[in-house]
Order: sequence, then structure tokens, then C-alpha cells
Amino acid sequence: METVRKQAQAQADPAQGELAAINALGGTSLTAEEIYPFAVRLCDNQTDRDLEYFTRKDLEVLGELFVGKTGIFDHSWSAKDQRARIYRTEIVEEPGVVTEAGEPGCYLKGYAYMLRTEENEGLIAEIEGGIKKEVSVSCAVRRQVCSICGNDIHDRGLCSHGKGQVYGERRCIVRLAEPTDAFEWSFVAVPAQPKAGVVKGLRPEATLRQALEALGREGPWQKELDRLEREAAAGRRHLASLRRETVRLGLLAEPELRGETLTGIAEKLDEEELEALKGCYARRLEGKLPLPVQLHYGGDNGEGAEDDRSFVI
Repeated sequence: METVRKQAQAQADPAQGELAAINALGGTSLTAEEIYPFAVRLCDNQTDRDLEYFTRKDLEVLGELFVGKTGIFDHSWSAKDQRARIYRTEIVEEPGVVTEAGEPGCYLKGYAYMLRTEENEGLIAEIEGGIKKEVSVSCAVRRQVCSICGNDIHDRGLCSHGKGQVYGERRCIVRLAEPTDAFEWSFVAVPAQPKAGVVKGLRPEATLRQALEALGREGPWQKELDRLEREAAAGRRHLASLRRETVRLGLLAEPELRGETLTGIAEKLDEEELEALKGCYARRLEGKLPLPVQLHYGGDNGEGAEDDRSFVI
């Protein structure tokens, strides 16, 4: 059984609706204000700088093994270095990516949390600021399989191939097969996996466009998003106009109310509610402010001529 460590990256990505899973894991009653949740790309099925890789099947096993495992620094197995813990994992597909071993690309994503304590403030700031990103996993595997012959690469009686050597058109790479245990994951400085470099984390306040651009996604979504943004802007203008008109009618119908009060009420209402309130104010005003008669019909004596001059179309 071999112990291996593979590097990846951590991304600040606060989870929503995950508090129950966190408390179930530790038997705690933590509140959302007490925790800092984030996501970690633990490892993928690409060939890394050590010319080693996991298959998707291996990642699925690791996903189960890493639930509940602690996050530390530089693989220093000391309780004082424990800062975070993984409470669930999932396999994430990477569309269009094919590995050297011929598999569709995917990676193991871990959802972790740490406590918002004074001691952790600095680490949280470093994650948010993009300083602390790379992580390394430490696990045990049953075999290290040669991609050329399918035997354990350390068994020289069966395998004579050298890691990284090319045989025919195939390079010898090693599968880290049949994981048996996951020990921990650590924040490290230098990752082994090629994709473990600096990647812009998505902050909670990022817009949809910023999120897609940060992921490097290009395509038809850009024109569609442009159209949706134009329609959204038109909708905001309509709501702003509807709120102004509702406030105006409200001041006429209920002059005892202050403009600030009506404006505050209008800001909290959606379109349907604003239309209803606007209609209510309009009906009140019909009785309070009847329209004046603008046309007068009289004899030829010219009486009411001054009034006729006020006729407005």
C-alpha cells in the first residue's frame, strides 16, 4: 500500500443551504455567522507533474474517503495545525476535456468549512485575497499501475517500463489505483497538478457575466446575456417609473403621509403590488378631484365668455 500526495487548488466559494450538512457531520449546532464555507478542488483525473493520475473510479472512492477529513498546512500532522474540515464531496465534469488515459475530464470537489475565529481571520483573508489557493491531498492506494503493461510499476519482475518513457506511441504514466484511505488535505505552496495554478475565485457578489468570464467560457451565451441585460434594464426603468407615479398619486390621495414614507413603501413592492396600490390611489382621487366641466353652453348674450377662454385640449 502506497501513500501519495497530490496537489490541487482551493477556491473561496461560500455554500448556501449547507449548514445542516455541516452540523450533521460534527454533531454541532453552528450558525451561518460562525462558519466560513469554501470549495476545494482536491484532485482530478489528469496526468500530473509526477506523471501519475487517478481514474474517475478512483476519484469516486476518494470522494467517500475524504468526507470528514481535516485541512492542515504542509502535511504537518499536528492537531494545532487543523483549520478546516470537508463535509461533503462531488465529482465535477469538465466538458470537452479528455485525459491522456482517454477518459472524459473530471475532478473531485470538496466542500469545506472553518470557524470564524480570531485565529482564522488571517487565513480567511488570504483565501479571499487569492493568496492561499493550492492544496495537496494525502491518501493511500493499493497499487500504482503502469499504463503500458497494466502491472504494478514497482514490481520489476512483471514491469520493466520507466515512468515518462515513450513506448511506440504511448508514454508510460502511472495510475494511482484503488484508494484505501484518505488522511488529510493541506494548504501548500507548490502544487503538483498542472491546473493547480492561480485561478480567480468567484466571490459571492460576482455577477453572472463576471462568473462566466472568470471561467473562460465563451460562446452564444454572450449575445443571450446581452439581450437579457437590456431587457432587465428596461424592466428596472419601468419599475422606477411605476414607483414614482404610485408615490405621486399617494401624496395626492393621502396628503398626511410624507414623501419619504411613501417612497420607502414603494421600494419594497414588486410590479404587481405597485399596480394594485397605484389603482387604489387613483380610485380615491376620482372622488376627491372631479374633473371640471370645460365646455359651457349658453345663449347668445355672451355670458360665460371668460370661462370659455380657459378651455384646454
